Amino acid sequence: MLLILTSHAPAAAQGKLQERAKAVLAQLDGDIRLPGLKEPVEILRDRWGVPHIYAKNSDDLFFAQGFAAAQDRLFQLDLWRRLTRGETAAIVGPAGIEADTFARLIRYRGDMKAEWESYSADTQQIAIAFTSGINACIKHLGKRLPIEFELLGYEPGLWQPEDILGRMSGIVMSRNFTDEVVRATLIDKLGLDKVRSLLPTDPPVDFAPAPGLDLKGIDQRILKNYQNAIKALPFKPSTTQSNNWVVAASRSSSGKPLLASDPHRATTMPALRYLVHLHAPGWNVIGAGEPALPGVTIGHNERIAWGVTIVGTDQADIFVEETKPGDATQYKVGDDWQKMVVVKEQIRVKDKDAVQTVELRFTRHGPVIYQDEKTQRAYALKWVGSEPGGAGYLASLAVGRAGNPKEFLKALEAWKIPSLNFVYADVDSNIGWVAAAATPIRPKHDGLLPAPGNGGFEWTGYLGINDLPQSFNPKSGWIATANHNIIPAGYKHAIGYEFSAPYRFERIKLGLAAKEKFDLTDFQTLQHDHVSIPGQMLVQLLRQVKIDDPWLEPYAKIMRAWDGSLGRDSQAGPIYAYWLRTLQEAVYEPHAPPALRQELAAKSGMPGLLRALEAPPGPSRQARDQLLLKTFAVAVEQVKQRFPNPEKMRWGAMHTVTFRHPLTSANPQYAKLFDVGPFERTGDVNTPNNTRYDATFQQVHGATFRQVLDLADWDKGMATSAPGQSGQPLSPHYNDLAPLWAEGRYFPLAYSRAKVEEVTRHRLRLQPDR
Repeated sequence: MLLILTSHAPAAAQGKLQERAKAVLAQLDGDIRLPGLKEPVEILRDRWGVPHIYAKNSDDLFFAQGFAAAQDRLFQLDLWRRLTRGETAAIVGPAGIEADTFARLIRYRGDMKAEWESYSADTQQIAIAFTSGINACIKHLGKRLPIEFELLGYEPGLWQPEDILGRMSGIVMSRNFTDEVVRATLIDKLGLDKVRSLLPTDPPVDFAPAPGLDLKGIDQRILKNYQNAIKALPFKPSTTQSNNWVVAASRSSSGKPLLASDPHRATTMPALRYLVHLHAPGWNVIGAGEPALPGVTIGHNERIAWGVTIVGTDQADIFVEETKPGDATQYKVGDDWQKMVVVKEQIRVKDKDAVQTVELRFTRHGPVIYQDEKTQRAYALKWVGSEPGGAGYLASLAVGRAGNPKEFLKALEAWKIPSLNFVYADVDSNIGWVAAAATPIRPKHDGLLPAPGNGGFEWTGYLGINDLPQSFNPKSGWIATANHNIIPAGYKHAIGYEFSAPYRFERIKLGLAAKEKFDLTDFQTLQHDHVSIPGQMLVQLLRQVKIDDPWLEPYAKIMRAWDGSLGRDSQAGPIYAYWLRTLQEAVYEPHAPPALRQELAAKSGMPGLLRALEAPPGPSRQARDQLLLKTFAVAVEQVKQRFPNPEKMRWGAMHTVTFRHPLTSANPQYAKLFDVGPFERTGDVNTPNNTRYDATFQQVHGATFRQVLDLADWDKGMATSAPGQSGQPLSPHYNDLAPLWAEGRYFPLAYSRAKVEEVTRHRLRLQPDR
């Protein structure tokens, strides 16, 4: 939906756009007096735009964090608030109604006392302070708002403490229920045996529809409002991937553990991540979080460091409810009919000068995300986010104050969503890992397909913290996760069956086996590793194929000599990328019609493709080789069209990234002011330097924030981020980090006061207005 944010500014006014944007830049130096503060606060922004906030009490600390975040990211914050509250139609018009309806469906509607108490004991107090700081910034700015508000013709709304409890950031990370719909559709169209063969689970399980449940009609219509809602997110949805690892003191050159983490998310403008350093009594934590939330999600305090990747725990199910003929608001429970909870809400719609009333329905399993009255079915979403404590990432307020393994595990008891692999290290030289999540117990089903709402397929609770997969101080001296199957051997519980391909983990594992001791330079190199294991495997197959065509031979020679490295200057990179695409189409063509082929290829992924190409005996081997040759020839034709001169054939020339602002998709005249890039990129989705690309080979996903930490000296910590800390065009910190990031260079994550003072560029003092 952000793609339809349109400005009514006349074209003639665009010449002064930069001047207007510069005139409303945030004040980063000097003094500002604000009502609501108890004592003075210092905000020292360093050379890279990271605010180091020094306060004398917790309330002022989080007030100042909210204020600083609003200074840098107010437009992003306002979109975020509207998305979680279901109020986007007020600024984008009727196109926002479906997204707003979904956001309201998944809003937490339980007991607020239980909700606040599910996090740290002081979370509500922190939320009050944080949102008061955002509001103080809005009021302080008055009409001097970031340029986006002028162009769009509206003003930001004020925040309530409950706005940080939104569920939208969590639902996009709990995508298992969407896979249930895809799997059901494929079974209906292709048959159960074929789908089991083409889409085996990890670990293997013989999934099947529940007895008596007809899968016909379970298709993408069920997800329509969800898809509209997540398209509106400032962080666009995709299969979320990340890397993290930690090595013990015995494997470190410094004699203390080293930790690395690089979460992979959509490449957006502004960035999803926002770096901050919070210092006050009881607080000294630095790292990255999401700008609309207090605290730090990934980083370190004085004693511990942590990093995260997505686990893939199945935290959501779709229940198929049977509805009563003649009254679609009643559904079957046992032998009786039960009335749905029906809530009517009004959505204000831009340009309509009116409101639209929507009806929200809920069964005992959760919100009804789609209803088909002809088939007398309602599809209810049961997910962890409906529970108290289900706001994404907010439990990091407890993690940020842990000081040892016991306190760390205690903090993770409150961690519900999203499911995260936490890697851990502390100054006492402990290292560890926990797959933290509210993990449902499903006695009667595996969660891979929708379940009958009246069939006894209920969850019976959640695993306790001690039952979650975890390890501390392993003999190997290292731990790494990369969204792969992390289930330990002999583990007795089911947490999920859908993990990422193991290729990134295998490259990290190879890197950690390459030497006895490591330093942070080694970790930086490993985070930027761009060798593709699937690419190496396809090269091995190509070497077995006889190629007689002289016009193909030069390209085949390049591929046969390729080591799988997708560097910017890789000649093989373009050939590989085009070949991979043609192979996927050819391999799945016999199994599915065009409408389903993309879903099948996406769900099967590289492991499925490579399984299909494994060397079979006899005639099948000949057919496989013919398929490889045919698709390779098609790929070469495409490469020649892209690069008529083979000498200019480079992966970086076609694989780039541009950070695009939400306004520029519908208003290209703003691109010069708002967009940042392009930058040439290395890697692809299967390399540790994950640079997932779209149909045009433009990167759309990957690591913008990275951290590498040495627990021997916190000031040695390094980070990357892109494109910049500020969301305001013409700010010195709007795009200053992008060139560093594009070159694989890091900046210091200053921690001690002395180091912070050394790198401080802007000094802002917030004073109580009394």
